[in-house]
Amino acid sequence: MHGILFLLCLVTACAVPSGPAPGAAPRLLFVGNSLTYVNDLPAMVESVAAQAGRPVPETETVGFPDFALEDHWAEGTARRRMEQARWDFVILQQGPSSLPENQANLITWTERFAPLIRGAGADPVLYMVWPSRDRMAAFPMVRDSYRNAAARVGGIFAPAGEAWRVALAEDPAVTVYGSDGFHPAPAGTYLAAVVILCRVSPFDPLTLPRTIPNSPDIPEATVLALQRAAAAALRDQPARP
Repeated sequence: MHGILFLLCLVTACAVPSGPAPGAAPRLLFVGNSLTYVNDLPAMVESVAAQAGRPVPETETVGFPDFALEDHWAEGTARRRMEQARWDFVILQQGPSSLPENQANLITWTERFAPLIRGAGADPVLYMVWPSRDRMAAFPMVRDSYRNAAARVGGIFAPAGEAWRVALAEDPAVTVYGSDGFHPAPAGTYLAAVVILCRVSPFDPLTLPRTIPNSPDIPEATVLALQRAAAAALRDQPARP
């Protein structure tokens, strides 16, 4: 009996946070760089939640130009916000991290942040980004890098970059890249927001309206193609690798 009680206590102590109570607005902390704050991805997540009739998340961003997770750890703001407040999900992002040394770096610093994230009551979410337009062959390496980091900490994999890859495979002319060939255009930010929101507050992307918040000129057919790409990436990539 004592052994059973011990095991039950151990399981409880190691339980993974499972998000907010049903119907409650999730609290999301975004930790990243310009791939998060260009076009204000957290605000887009809020807008898509409102479109979907989901509880609108409370979001906060800690983002600096060209920062990797290692830089965030050294700078300290992200660590302090995890220590000062309770969160449901902490969304982590750095560069594409496709090269072997960068993949190792992403895992190392995800592992460093994971205890702080769970101490704040949250799940770590690895927000897969994308390679630059002139390195599109690196999409699979970027996917594996972020998926492996999520797996290493028992976190959630948000395959935004995989949704980009699917959308571009369907229509190479779709405008997910911005003019610099790396940062997202509004359609790219929308696609990332749909994937992230579906991971933290699951729903079918194809139930969304065929409009992108604050971008009414994007054709409905393009929006539908983006939603299909999000649905495909979410279907093919497990939330918990």
